[in-house]
Amino acid sequence: MVQKNSEKQPGARGRPRAYEPEVALKQATEAFWRTGYGGTSLGDITAATGMNKPSLYAAFGDKHALYLEALSQYLQMAFASMREALAADLPLEKALMHVYDGALAIYFAGNGRARGCFMIGTAVTETLEDREIRASVTAGVQSFDADFEARFRLARKNGELKKDADPAALAVLATATMHTIAIRARAGTSRAELRELARKAVQVICG
Repeated sequence: MVQKNSEKQPGARGRPRAYEPEVALKQATEAFWRTGYGGTSLGDITAATGMNKPSLYAAFGDKHALYLEALSQYLQMAFASMREALAADLPLEKALMHVYDGALAIYFAGNGRARGCFMIGTAVTETLEDREIRASVTAGVQSFDADFEARFRLARKNGELKKDADPAALAVLATATMHTIAIRARAGTSRAELRELARKAVQVICG
């Protein structure tokens, strides 16, 4: 009896994971980014991550849950980058250009053609039929607006904007600029042209 128990001990510890969840999530995100949520099959994801379907289900749940996690991680990264730029002790114009330069760095980070924004490129098309994705997109857009608005309120207080400036309206314009840059990046507009577009938008916003 003692010998049998000792033989089972190695198996009781279980096999070590052959993958890192963070790495697998990044690889799955890249797959979604290339072909969108609807255009990416589980087969595509297993090929990208090197994980079989049972392992994927065990680690992340189904394809929908995996996509929502990928979208959440992307938005958290985007928020962190934006907040760091806006929190810098810089004049408003420079802070805004830091935001757009950070966005452009993300949009042009893929190999080959520019991939644009993960949210705009993959989530927006799903919002009409998918409540959870729609909720994530809505929350994401509202967070971008809120961060811009807070910075504009501070700028107005510090005299960088006119006293009658509308921080909420300017925030919507700033967010819209970021999204149109993302769309144009994916459509083939060069990074230099998009940075110039951002610069002109910043001039309009800052009056």
